[in-house]
Amino acid sequence: MEFKHKPVMLNETVDNLCIKPEGTYVDGTLGGGGHAYEVVKRLSPQGRFIGIDQDADAIRAAGQKLAEFGNVTLIRSNYCNIKEELMGNHVSCVDGILLDLGVSSYQLDTPERGFSYMADAPLDMRMDKRSDLTAGDIINGYSEAELYRVIRDYGEEKFAKNIAKHIVAARADKEIKTTFELVDVIRAAIPMKVQKTMGHPAKQTFQAIRIELNRELDVLRDTLDTMIDLLSPGGRLCIITFHSLEDRIVKAGFKRNEDPCTCPRDFPVCVCGKVSRGRVITKKPILPSEEEMNENPRSKSAKLRVFEKTQE
Repeated sequence: MEFKHKPVMLNETVDNLCIKPEGTYVDGTLGGGGHAYEVVKRLSPQGRFIGIDQDADAIRAAGQKLAEFGNVTLIRSNYCNIKEELMGNHVSCVDGILLDLGVSSYQLDTPERGFSYMADAPLDMRMDKRSDLTAGDIINGYSEAELYRVIRDYGEEKFAKNIAKHIVAARADKEIKTTFELVDVIRAAIPMKVQKTMGHPAKQTFQAIRIELNRELDVLRDTLDTMIDLLSPGGRLCIITFHSLEDRIVKAGFKRNEDPCTCPRDFPVCVCGKVSRGRVITKKPILPSEEEMNENPRSKSAKLRVFEKTQE
């Protein structure tokens, strides 16, 4: 299947990177290279672009899309390894970093990847196929308490407790192997009158399992400060999120780096010694235009936040 993924807020994101033709830029969630292509187009031959993605299909597709450019380096890795990967490529600082978080359209639309509740497939959901753990391992191996925590915290699902209970009961009879088998269990756990007033009943549980499996929130939380460290003075970090859990982490992380002072509010002067590392460019997140949301419904939940490293 061709790797198709329409980049969200393409112009808004690239514009906010403030591309310097001879600068160095990183896309930590490369995907099919949609954002990347627009970044590289703005670079001179002296500029450099580094794309990182843990999905081999994404690296392959982006390699084809960016083949015309000679100043591109593609790395199959998780962006949590961004510092090590850059050091390995003799790069100590960069002028901009982009993250387009979440699952790609290609991953959702490729049934055998197991991300979608709309197609029957093995319970996989691995963004990196080199990982041994699958969604099926979580569904069939986690305790009821662990499943409840994951579905509640990462899916924000109000029927999390009942869904976890039904999963454990169903797998006691036989292993839950496919996406549709899991969907059936979820449907049985949610009252029918509620299902009639909601979207697909499995949406939030599938999101939760995917986030847990791929450690998406942990990676974002643990790597955000490192990415700001890697920025050159005046460099920018642009992050596109697709649900409130991601957005909260980005918003809080940007605010903490802009105003790291831990002194009590009634202190007349700062004594903690913590210094601001930059400023939040987007006091409110940038949202897709009405036109984009109509053309690409998957963009509707997207938010773009931007942080700029302190100028020296």
